[in-house]
Amino acid sequence: MVTDCHTQDHAVKHSPNIQRFLTNWRDEMNSAALYDALAAAEVEPTRKEIFQQLAESERSHARIWLHRLDANGVTMPRFSFDFKTRLLRQLIRWFGPGFVINSVAAAEFADRNKYAGQPDAAELSGEERGHAAIVQAIASGPIDGPTIAEAEPWHNGVSSGNDLRAAVLGANDGLVSNFCLIMGVAGAGVAAHTVLLTGVAGLLAGAMSMALGEWLSVTNARELASSQIAKEAEELEQTPEAEKHELILIYRAKGLPKADAERIANSIMKDKTVALDALTREELGIDPKEMGGNPWRAASTSFVLFSLGALMPVLPFLLFNGWLAMAGSVVLSALALLLVGAVTSLFNGRTAGFSALRQLLTAGVCAAVTFGMGHVFGAALS
Repeated sequence: MVTDCHTQDHAVKHSPNIQRFLTNWRDEMNSAALYDALAAAEVEPTRKEIFQQLAESERSHARIWLHRLDANGVTMPRFSFDFKTRLLRQLIRWFGPGFVINSVAAAEFADRNKYAGQPDAAELSGEERGHAAIVQAIASGPIDGPTIAEAEPWHNGVSSGNDLRAAVLGANDGLVSNFCLIMGVAGAGVAAHTVLLTGVAGLLAGAMSMALGEWLSVTNARELASSQIAKEAEELEQTPEAEKHELILIYRAKGLPKADAERIANSIMKDKTVALDALTREELGIDPKEMGGNPWRAASTSFVLFSLGALMPVLPFLLFNGWLAMAGSVVLSALALLLVGAVTSLFNGRTAGFSALRQLLTAGVCAAVTFGMGHVFGAALS
């Protein structure tokens, strides 16, 4: 049987190995571009150099897959950034590396074993795990004092929360809650101005509730942290040997050999200020510089983000009446849900398309349920 060149080329490009090579190459190119953006925006020299080295390492990985594609007769494919990389690079330009570093660290941690099941990539697997550990260390934040810095690799892992995650979830709360509220009221068949009034009231009530909740949460956390730090300072003053022993046990529990743990603890205990800082971080799990954050900043940020999300389903009722306002609310809310879902892919390990569709479907079901309940109760009350 004679097979034409086009058929052979199609078969080569769609073979499992070729697709795997292409996927790996694109992943590495996206990672390199992301680290380039982090390096360009970073002002601290050491972290800037680390990001540059990580970018070059990812490019070297990409070249490995490119060579394998070439060896299989596949010409160099066109590269374009994926959605996550485009979004993160833009956020880095707008807000700086600190805004996204936890999301980058979480993504690296999730991908640390991506080559584990690929026998021809064994030499890259260890490097990827190393990259994850490095970015986690950066995400943990600097610790004052050279002696404490020695223990940094055993310090806290990737934070469960970060600015980007909080911003997305805050806007999502406002969007979903007010969308469902408006659909429930609209389902009752009330006039458009009543739906608008309800939506505005829901926006204000929800935003103020979220702001107050954030303020109370952060204020209580700060007060608790202050009392715990004061108690720790008292214990350090009265029983320094016991506190040093606690530090030694903490560092040993994190994997340090006994001699290294004792050396670091002895060095830390020479300065009471450094010792209190270390005990506060290691024993209490509190960052003395943050103390849970600024309650007023947390409250105002929560208010604004919730309001932005809650505004989406309300806007069409400001511009239109009747079914047009209803349809506009559904369409605008759906687009906002798709966007929010796509952004959540930055820290859930899923693809942007999957996350966007899941967000739309789950919120859509909730809105449909509230619409149906509103229709039933509206008919009953009539």
